[in-house]
Amino acid sequence: MKHSKKRKNKPIDDTNLEMATSTGMKEEKRTASPTSSSNTSVPNEEHPCSYQHSSKCSNTMPAYISFLPTLGDFNKFPLEIFEIILEYLSVKDISMMSMVSKIIRDRIVNYISTPSGNRRFFPQDFHNENQSDSAESSILEHYSSLGLLFKRCTLLLPTKERLKYINRMFSEISCFQFYGCFDPLHCLGLHCYGVFLQTLTAGWDEDECQRVYNFLCDVTNLPRRIQRIVSSKPGRFRKLELRIRSFCRDVLLNHWIHQSDSVFWLTCILKPWPMVNQARLLYLIFGPASVHDGNVNWWNMIQGPTEENNLKELADTVKLLYETEKDEWMAIDVVGLVDELAVLPEEWHLENSARFLIMCGNNICFPFMASKAVDGQAIELARLVVFQTLVCEKDLYCMGWTVKMMQKVCNVFTTENEKNIFLQSIENTFAQIIMDSLQLVISGEHDEEETSFLNLFHLVNAQANFHKEILYLTMNYNV
Repeated sequence: MKHSKKRKNKPIDDTNLEMATSTGMKEEKRTASPTSSSNTSVPNEEHPCSYQHSSKCSNTMPAYISFLPTLGDFNKFPLEIFEIILEYLSVKDISMMSMVSKIIRDRIVNYISTPSGNRRFFPQDFHNENQSDSAESSILEHYSSLGLLFKRCTLLLPTKERLKYINRMFSEISCFQFYGCFDPLHCLGLHCYGVFLQTLTAGWDEDECQRVYNFLCDVTNLPRRIQRIVSSKPGRFRKLELRIRSFCRDVLLNHWIHQSDSVFWLTCILKPWPMVNQARLLYLIFGPASVHDGNVNWWNMIQGPTEENNLKELADTVKLLYETEKDEWMAIDVVGLVDELAVLPEEWHLENSARFLIMCGNNICFPFMASKAVDGQAIELARLVVFQTLVCEKDLYCMGWTVKMMQKVCNVFTTENEKNIFLQSIENTFAQIIMDSLQLVISGEHDEEETSFLNLFHLVNAQANFHKEILYLTMNYNV
């Protein structure tokens, strides 16, 4: 999160406009927001000495120059003509024009509130199923430019007043409200809100962004809604879960360019809650969901092995929290989150737990397994290692990784007896799950995809490749 100096609130007049304009331009240079077109210029009064080269002109400024109208040539136009001219300018050009003077800025703000300005600045074609990708990108770009316009129009206002003004404009758009849209799964409204917010707050310091989050919580009752979810059984309030997921992803999390910004907003969502609720929220926001109705699939990790793409967003988010330099997320906190996730809403299928740890990477996988070793959970660890070999075989990861991880975990045990129990349990687990899979095949309980037979095939190959890597390591043989 980039930092900027806090602005003092000063009376809005033309006396301090030059300084405000300079401050605004510096703020925008720190953002990735679109810049205004170089073809747009503001008409100026012609300098009275532009065709004379007397010494007086070089040393003094005629007194009446300071009293020229701040509207320049636009002072000759009625308000209606001025608004017609605005209709021919792009949103980016209007946002640049709003920084010329207080009077022009006020006229632009008034124009935004008119019916014609409202139609111009707030298109609401959010549910067009036949909309092309280019048209969708165009409307997102429009709301990004609109964020820049509001950023400049409210430049001298306190953060709270800026947000109140924006909320007054947005409160009339139903798809921007928490419960306003009838079909949030297929709506572009919250995406537009998100890109608007990203442009508006880019370059603001964390204190100001925290005020933005608090304001959004106030107008949406987000904490109270989250409290209702985390205190109920998963899946009981499916519609509310979908609304929270959509709002957090589309408005607060999905549009940031820098990872530090994503971590900041995610921290705002998670940190007010205990760790068990943080894990619940992580799964709610980033866990697998139905492609048909968007509802969170709470039982996906429990009923049987799941695909990699159902775990990717969860694993990427956990890695992001671990890699951040923020004090709020220590390594032990992230490992604790992983531990809570693996039993949500009940204990995950071991293959899913193994796949999730592998996708989280060494920095998270080893501390997680080491904590189990310290607690004396040798048998549980042995089963996890066996399923890690199965995942490496199925998903084509390097089997040598599992062997090295087993070595590191083995060294955590403090006694030889614990190490022996751990190693023996690995072999016993291999034998047990292979026999269980063989029994399913022999019993004739086949499905259309021959899942039981394929699982047995992968298990036998996993065991063989695992022991092969151990032999290579024992003989100091480099493949």
